[in-house]
Amino acid sequence: MTYQEMKSLLNSVDNPIEKLEMVMDFGKDLLPVPVNAKCAEIIGCSSFVEICRVGNNFFAKADSALVRGIVAIIISMVNGKSVQDIKKMDLRKEFNTLNLNLGASRLNGVNSMISFLENL
Repeated sequence: MTYQEMKSLLNSVDNPIEKLEMVMDFGKDLLPVPVNAKCAEIIGCSSFVEICRVGNNFFAKADSALVRGIVAIIISMVNGKSVQDIKKMDLRKEFNTLNLNLGASRLNGVNSMISFLENL
């Protein structure tokens, strides 16, 4: 699913609990990480998270259903884009437009994931 499709679905729901359930569903669609992917564990997340890449294609692993969904959204924002294109994006601002009701520790994790991508 593309980021725009995810965003459209999330914006069609007002109930914050339903939104978080939808986010968890996004995580179920994460593609398996290829064996040749270069992976990095994201420090600053309360859950285990790895963001992986092969060229301009991004993959991820996480040990929590909600975090899998969050990282699925974040990598969909950058999938297929070059490092230079990612550096030009305002990922935080875009993620905030989703209006997800996340706690402080989850937001710290989001910021850690975004910082990792901004510093590729």
